[in-house]
Amino acid sequence: MAKPLFILASKSPRRRELLKNIGINAQIIPSDVDESTAKNLSPEQMVTQLAMLKASDVARSFGANTYVIGADTVVVFNGKIFGKPRDIEDARRMLQTLSGNTHYVYTGYCVINCKNGTSVSKYEKTAVTFKSLSEREIDAYIKTREPMDKAGAYGIQEKGSIFVEKIEGDYFNVVGLPVCALSKVMNDEFGIDVF
Repeated sequence: MAKPLFILASKSPRRRELLKNIGINAQIIPSDVDESTAKNLSPEQMVTQLAMLKASDVARSFGANTYVIGADTVVVFNGKIFGKPRDIEDARRMLQTLSGNTHYVYTGYCVINCKNGTSVSKYEKTAVTFKSLSEREIDAYIKTREPMDKAGAYGIQEKGSIFVEKIEGDYFNVVGLPVCALSKVMNDEFGIDVF
């Protein structure tokens, strides 16, 4: 039987790399979903719904032996959802807020079998504790431009890692894709063994 085709409905190079690390060479086809459609939901509902909408948007263009993976990540502190910063001031505000505190990272993920439309959507939650950040550290980090395309204005797999004192849960969930949980869904629900 031919190997299935995998599509990642995201332009995130980090998610693509995580999939590649477990042997899934996915094509990247970002969805055109308007993310504002998922406002006024809980974090778990929001990321799960957006992951499903992104995967569904892309899956419409494919047929048999193709699987589409959608994902969405947000950072949550005191019930407030932090997506990607709008601008430098927004990034600064997020980092100042997260400084010295524990926040939660939610990543929703969805897998769709394009042959029959079967889909599974779930989410993972990870607690991340930041050290106290100085204004100098925040300014220097913002100058790297690293925070500008990441939920919560930091990348745990890059320079933002020096801010992280403690993590409870799946590290890869914070990067943007909980590969352990995802591979379990692929195996249990779709019969795809990444090995």
